[in-house]
Amino acid sequence: MLGVLSDIGNNRDLNEDYAGFLEDDCIRFYVIADGMGGHNAGEVASKFAVEKTIEYIKSHRDACPQKELIKNAIEAANIEIYNFAQQSVDLKGMGTTITACLVKDNILIVANVGDSRCYAIYEDRIERVTKDHSLVQQLLDNGSITEEEAYHHPNKNIITRAIGTSKNVEIDIFELGLEKIKKILICSDGLSNDVYENEMFEIATNNDNQIACSKLVELSKQKGSRDNISVIIFEGECKDDRYFTR
Repeated sequence: MLGVLSDIGNNRDLNEDYAGFLEDDCIRFYVIADGMGGHNAGEVASKFAVEKTIEYIKSHRDACPQKELIKNAIEAANIEIYNFAQQSVDLKGMGTTITACLVKDNILIVANVGDSRCYAIYEDRIERVTKDHSLVQQLLDNGSITEEEAYHHPNKNIITRAIGTSKNVEIDIFELGLEKIKKILICSDGLSNDVYENEMFEIATNNDNQIACSKLVELSKQKGSRDNISVIIFEGECKDDRYFTR
């Protein structure tokens, strides 16, 4: 059972988020990107990032280990976005966050650049897998602000890493065994900026994945989100063939 939803939100004229996935008999890949840049550049960057990473995974799925595969996919998307941006004044400087999940043989590999997030949902708790590449996270890390201050900080939109803005990109990679993980949730900051983790846990664990995505987006909008909102929820530990029944 898979849930996917990307919404323009309350205040934007354009949805600069993009979400996509690949599922087949041997591999699952899920990805969300949140674009940035002038004009429609953010929309171009996020769509490019998702489509190019999926394309790379399809073409190279058996060529290398999972960690290397997801890293190579994001690096390939990064250089393509960067090169494409150099062709137009309107697109120069465009970039995007990316958070991607690759599942094979009950192992989850998570890769992220920027502040889109991945959460692991267990029977009794939700845990954030990724760490934001943002100004607010830096302030948290050095003790300048508290968690509550971070949640309401006016500069939450300032990120310190993105793909497409330079030829090289630093990617965080995480590996988790899926044992005891019920679901995985990935989202853009349009959700995580306004919806608390306990609310994500409650909605994700008590609803079908697609319904949960819809309820989370609606809650974010009700709480005044001013950004685009994207969320993907998919099954964790493999106990049967439920993955491929949507």
